[in-house]
Amino acid sequence: MAGPIEQFEIKPILQLGEIAGQQISITNSTVYMFVTVGIIGLFMLLSTRRSALVPGRWQSASELLFEFVAKTVRENAGDEGMRFFPLVFSLFTFILVANLLGMLPYAFTVTSHLSVTFALAMMVFLTVTIYGVMRNGFGFLRLFLPSGVPPYIAVFIVPIEVISYLSRPVSHSVRLFAVMLAGHITLKVFASFVVGLGGLGTLGILGAAMPFLMVLALTALELLMSVIQAYVFTMLTCMYLNDALHPGH
Repeated sequence: MAGPIEQFEIKPILQLGEIAGQQISITNSTVYMFVTVGIIGLFMLLSTRRSALVPGRWQSASELLFEFVAKTVRENAGDEGMRFFPLVFSLFTFILVANLLGMLPYAFTVTSHLSVTFALAMMVFLTVTIYGVMRNGFGFLRLFLPSGVPPYIAVFIVPIEVISYLSRPVSHSVRLFAVMLAGHITLKVFASFVVGLGGLGTLGILGAAMPFLMVLALTALELLMSVIQAYVFTMLTCMYLNDALHPGH
């Protein structure tokens, strides 16, 4: 049985060429990201092609998803935050589907790679920073100095707030990456116990009962974490967007 780390290996599928000595290729990660986007697009097409006053199952599912994300945006970024709804909705659905897709046997989990989660987090960071500066000008700097802080304390608070702000892409990306990575490794380890013990005969099969139950429990937990982590990433995105909209709060 393959080791627990092998499932995260990025493998080239199609070589496209070379730029500045670097190979450009389509990998298994690329394919799964395209599949993720394809699933989301297909779902939205199926659920909205026949809009009705009394929604069917597909339309109800898409409306519930829409309302859930919209509620998250309004609660964390206010009504003004709805201008970023397309971005937030896209992030939530992409991460959610990618996480769930990675739960399938022999599937590749793109969100278990820091390069992917960091790219998503960096996109949010740049959006917040650029929009915050364009909207508020120098007023955006109020984000680093909470109102009511005495000047003698501000000398210490401002550097801390700046460092905290610059580290957002790291903390934002590592949280999702670490949870998905650790969960899949743990699941793979216990699954290997089941396979290993099952090959030892009757006593081995009996001994594999406990690891098998752990695999079932961990699978359920991973499914739950797939949804929770998509929500957490989205909620933090909304909170950061709120800083761009209201830097003085």
